[in-house]
Amino acid sequence: MSVGYARTGAAALVTLDRPERRNAVDGATAAALLAAFERFRDDDGARVMVLTGAGEAAFCAGADLKALDTLDVDAPGGPMGFTRLASPKPTIAAVAGWCLAGGLELALWCDLRIADETAAFGCAERRWGVPLIDGGTQRLPRAIGMGRALDLILTGRTVDAREALSLGLVNEVVAPGRHVERALALAEQIAAFPQETMLSDRRAALEGAALSLQDGLALEARLGRERLGAALAGAQRFAERRNSRP
Repeated sequence: MSVGYARTGAAALVTLDRPERRNAVDGATAAALLAAFERFRDDDGARVMVLTGAGEAAFCAGADLKALDTLDVDAPGGPMGFTRLASPKPTIAAVAGWCLAGGLELALWCDLRIADETAAFGCAERRWGVPLIDGGTQRLPRAIGMGRALDLILTGRTVDAREALSLGLVNEVVAPGRHVERALALAEQIAAFPQETMLSDRRAALEGAALSLQDGLALEARLGRERLGAALAGAQRFAERRNSRP
């Protein structure tokens, strides 16, 4: 099986499992990624998805160039499986080794990125004339700014984990081999919060990014107003806990 799916606590751990191809994605793997995403989306008990790659050499080296003709560029979910779909719940990429081309685009699709010290990122498709077609031209500038994004897109250069952290491309760098462990711990932390309001705030941030400030504030106000019941319940829990202290 080219993609593994396992429930680990409140997380769904989705693993690209083609280490002999540096977890590169062919048509069958793209279909398996889409199926894994849909399984996560429909699993009410899975509150966070952690996406990673099998082995230590690569998170994902991108599209499998030896099987490029098996990928559907017009697939509704995107050639790499689900990159044109929006996740209704938080997602984390756990990255070790090469994270290149379409693999970088998969990582950028995730809300958060945890890298170990061996991770390396880049738009390596530049050297082969393959376009960024799984969201890279749109998500990379949103993640690190247009100037820095164009540096990576135009030059195709590779950045290591520490430079990726300084660019804002990753959220945290951990010791080699600890990336999945840290991502799962972070998933449990996120899953422990009251979900209704957390998901609403996530939606406001993601959808508001494409709006004017005025329209974004209106979206935040509307969504926040819909969560007042949850807010009052949370305030009551806080008051009861505080009043119960000796």
